Amino acid sequence: MSEVGSKVAVVTGGASGIGLAIAERLLADGLQVMIADIEAASLKASAERIGAAAHVTDVSSQSSMQALADAVMAQFGRVDLVCINAGVGSSAPIADMTRSDWDWMLGVNLFGLVNGVHAFLPLLEATGGHLAVTTSVAGFHVTPGLGGYCVTKFAATAYCETLAMELEAKGSTVGVTVLCPGPVSTRLGSSHRNRPAALGAGALRDANLEQSEDGATLRWMPPAQAADLLMRAIADRQFYAFTHGEFAGEVYDRHERIRQGFDWLSEKEG
Repeated sequence: MSEVGSKVAVVTGGASGIGLAIAERLLADGLQVMIADIEAASLKASAERIGAAAHVTDVSSQSSMQALADAVMAQFGRVDLVCINAGVGSSAPIADMTRSDWDWMLGVNLFGLVNGVHAFLPLLEATGGHLAVTTSVAGFHVTPGLGGYCVTKFAATAYCETLAMELEAKGSTVGVTVLCPGPVSTRLGSSHRNRPAALGAGALRDANLEQSEDGATLRWMPPAQAADLLMRAIADRQFYAFTHGEFAGEVYDRHERIRQGFDWLSEKEG
């Protein structure tokens, strides 16, 4: 991100949590920043506090995300870094989830990414910019009760992996980094505050894991630390940016089970 004084960044889910921390870091580094969020009052307060531009955005809506891109171009004339960060993380047994639960979670966690790439990739191509996407370590191993969240994060990770390969294959200068947080102190545990009323009730429920008995055993990271790791990964053109090394074992265990599946096939074919 050379010549940062002329660079422009956009951060969705920017009113709080990791998104707000990313925006603060980018402003401190000298970039011009527009934050986007569905919570208008919180967005306005955060933007005024940190000195960012703001635009109310529903990432699950393609037209809303396109309006964000249009607003950025109208105000700044360019985009160099897009951070697709908005997400929801309520929990329920996967068999209990209703279609409306899936519509909400997929709409934000997956189609928020799809809509963002459709709206912003041509603008990033014009500047040789960078796309940063917040997925989760839950995009690499599953946790009972968080099946819906894991499904959407696996999908987002696969989307980004494929996009990065396709961009490289065609010689694009746009870089891609995937931030894969473990436990970070955010408002993800109160996601239902933004569930559209039109979707009605479902099985998903909010849970403040940080204050739960299980959560007490985890290492909770402040959002600013996650933002710092993302900035370092972008500077290094690193694709995966993990925040918690202690989850590596669970990911390796999953890959070992996959390897065992291939070993089983070899034995049967042999």
